[in-house]
Amino acid sequence: MVATRVTMPQLGESVREGTVAQWLVKLGDWVVELEPMLVVDTDKVNAEVPAPVTGTLKEILAQEGETVSVGAEIAVIEVEAGTDVSNERPSSSEGGPGKAADTGLIASEPDAVTSQPDDSRQLSAANPEARDAITDASKQGTSNWRHSPAVRRFADNVHLDISQLVGTGVGGRVTRRDVLVAVDAREHSGAGGQRGATSSLAQVPPAAAIRSQGLSGDEVVPLSRIRRLIADNLTRSKNTIPHAWQTQEVDMAGVVANRNANKDKFQQQEGFSLTYLPYVVAAATAGLRENRHVNSTFNGDHILLHHEINIGISVGLEDTLLVPVIRHADELSMADIARAINDLSTRARTKKLRPDDLAGATFTVNNSGTFGTTFSYSIINPGQAGILTMEAIIERPVAVSGLIGIKPMMYLCFSLDHRVLDGLQAARFLRACRQWLEGVTDATPIY
Repeated sequence: MVATRVTMPQLGESVREGTVAQWLVKLGDWVVELEPMLVVDTDKVNAEVPAPVTGTLKEILAQEGETVSVGAEIAVIEVEAGTDVSNERPSSSEGGPGKAADTGLIASEPDAVTSQPDDSRQLSAANPEARDAITDASKQGTSNWRHSPAVRRFADNVHLDISQLVGTGVGGRVTRRDVLVAVDAREHSGAGGQRGATSSLAQVPPAAAIRSQGLSGDEVVPLSRIRRLIADNLTRSKNTIPHAWQTQEVDMAGVVANRNANKDKFQQQEGFSLTYLPYVVAAATAGLRENRHVNSTFNGDHILLHHEINIGISVGLEDTLLVPVIRHADELSMADIARAINDLSTRARTKKLRPDDLAGATFTVNNSGTFGTTFSYSIINPGQAGILTMEAIIERPVAVSGLIGIKPMMYLCFSLDHRVLDGLQAARFLRACRQWLEGVTDATPIY
């Protein structure tokens, strides 16, 4: 028998860790190569991970609910001798264990376990994670690591010296989870502390002491992993991007007439409703073609102008928000855009999005107006220069050639990165979007 070690794959270009949401097989089960073995939840997508080889599941190293880094071992599959394991590398010339495969799915037999420092071994067995999170500062100097301001502030709030922790994040950074593990270790170590606990850790108050006590009848709703990551991502956006905001009012009479002229035939032919969102996406692509700086990324000492126009579409779910991507949106007809929106929205709600569906957006269009909002100040997705929000279409009295008429009107709201765009550029982009929408008539083709 040959033991094949399965590792956490990288489910997306910027994904660095994943949470085991569900094991689809049990210990001792026979697993078949390329058939789903477990479900992994990341900040971008829920995905089924297939078995890399055919064999018997001998060990589960990451339990449901556990978050592990990309490349970390999550299971062991026992393969019958003689079976071709194409993804494994042969052992080294000196007989030592081989390295992990390039695919990120399989690793060969593990290296010998490095002995833990004495101080770490003395921490409570009730929380084995803490053994890897806490160490003697004299043995592990972390002053050279860069830690995020949020994590440093959190560590200060619980009176914890961040230099006492060994980070499990990318590049050895201490994460919020590392600090929480240290706090948990303090709670398990008792009032006097264990022999290996540092003096600063012994001063850490119980975790409950730093949380709001709430009121009678309040309900505690734990943050899901994806909700926490969204919060961190948007906080980073507000803290690093100087947001500015503009809006223009659009006469949607032509768009409404076009939709009314096409919606019945479209429903029969496509099997789903024609909404107003494809029109606004098409208008945004027209505005981006005319104003290339809006389709860009601020990169410190330069601005990266994108030639591809890939539009992210905000899809709100019950407990989260996803932004799947319509690629090369400027090359699509109105009907093509509508199909793409329907496909992405349906798969987002049924948790069938692929990692690539959530990567590569150069600009985002939001549709909060479907819930009746009239003005929105949306937060920009990091890596983009703006986000356009279409608001509710409302019939109201407006002046038309000196007379009062009733027209379907809508506000387009634009949040912009002021490092990339000035007010004039933003206004030109909004004007281009408005003019495209106001140029639509009942005869404008959608195919």
